Amino acid sequence: MKVSLLTKFHDFGLAEPITRALAQENYVTPTPIQRDAIPLVRAGRDLIGIAQTGTGKTAAFALPILDRLAARPKPSEKKTCRVLVLSPTRELSGQILDSFRTYGRHLRLTSTLAIGGVSMGKQVRALMHGVDVLVATPGRLLDLVRSNALRLGQVEVLVLDEADRMLDMGFIHDIRAIVAKLPVARQTLFFSATMPREVETLAGQMLREPARVAVTPVASTAERIAQRIIHTERAAKPALLVEVLKAEHIDRALVFTRTKHGADKVVRGLGHAGIAAQAIHGNKSQGQRERALAEFRSGRVRTLVATDIAARGIDVDGISHVINYDLPNIPESYVHRIGRTARAGADGIAISFCDAEEAAFLCDIEKLIRTTIPATGRRAQRPAPRAAAQQAAPKAESAPASRGRKRSRQQRRERREEYANVAPAKSGGDIGSLPFMQRRDGRGARRAPSPR
Repeated sequence: MKVSLLTKFHDFGLAEPITRALAQENYVTPTPIQRDAIPLVRAGRDLIGIAQTGTGKTAAFALPILDRLAARPKPSEKKTCRVLVLSPTRELSGQILDSFRTYGRHLRLTSTLAIGGVSMGKQVRALMHGVDVLVATPGRLLDLVRSNALRLGQVEVLVLDEADRMLDMGFIHDIRAIVAKLPVARQTLFFSATMPREVETLAGQMLREPARVAVTPVASTAERIAQRIIHTERAAKPALLVEVLKAEHIDRALVFTRTKHGADKVVRGLGHAGIAAQAIHGNKSQGQRERALAEFRSGRVRTLVATDIAARGIDVDGISHVINYDLPNIPESYVHRIGRTARAGADGIAISFCDAEEAAFLCDIEKLIRTTIPATGRRAQRPAPRAAAQQAAPKAESAPASRGRKRSRQQRRERREEYANVAPAKSGGDIGSLPFMQRRDGRGARRAPSPR
């Protein structure tokens, strides 16, 4: 096996303005993904890059792209971009753009952001005279293309960051629509933490003889993260979370729930216990999300409660703990969630609560990461996945009628949110076509819910 001799950023031969910016950021030694990917991207190869979150994937594609733009300067055409970077979330898109601007601060390049949740007018004006680098989420990018505010015929480099997450979120059709509008002669880069079969298939269709860089096993978890499971009853989770947050030595804690409603409920419960917390999820406006992240970064709020929208969109130094209040129903999400801690060589702790109904999720996670997570808890023995459903059924039957109706409505709301996270890829983006999302009319026939 060939051993790379590139041990310093200076060894890559990047343009002087870029190496100067790296020196100002105190970047000296490249990470493994940077060391292996940068020479291949500079050589013009299509690339599939696989590495854990927090290992420097953004610099692995941003640095050689900036070097390419510096070596081949040309005026931007109106309503066009030379480099297009797609990412699944607004937060991650913003962080990628910040990285491009940091590394390229001494280059005369233009860049902008195209994300949902904010007015499109400012983005249209920013694209009017064209830009060198455009970082976007797929939905907003298509909105700009369809409104004739952006043309994709001049794209030289396409980057899909966190490609597997984009497929999980149902962006596959948007991605195909975007790629169909791009020039055939382009460089395409895939970067991701995991590489499921669906992403392999998509990469095979979009990339030409790609090089492959995998610096860690697929779906591995960081070695510096101390993981543990606490088995508990579902009703005991709120008190258990308060107990953990008060007992642990916490710098910053990121708490994950499965649903948006659940995140807000957890924040209210922590507030009653005297613990300041903020929530971040898809129902929050972009301004609310940015303020919550700013308070979390500054340390004014040390606990942030989030849905999986934040699993790859938060790059905050000093997250000492990740707490899975709800175990994810997609096992790969566990890897991405706990990857928010133990970044840049630091240690981290990942604590997951597991109730009887989540036992099957735990089995899937342990199968994926190929290890058994050490367990403690209020119960002496973890329940079998099949027994979980049997244990839950009698409780539902014995509940009072009025309480049962209230609980049923809440469960339906949570299940709708859960479907919104995992169903788009299965339903072709039309969640209303799923049987669960349809209601019955007076004759018993299913009908799609009326738009609100």
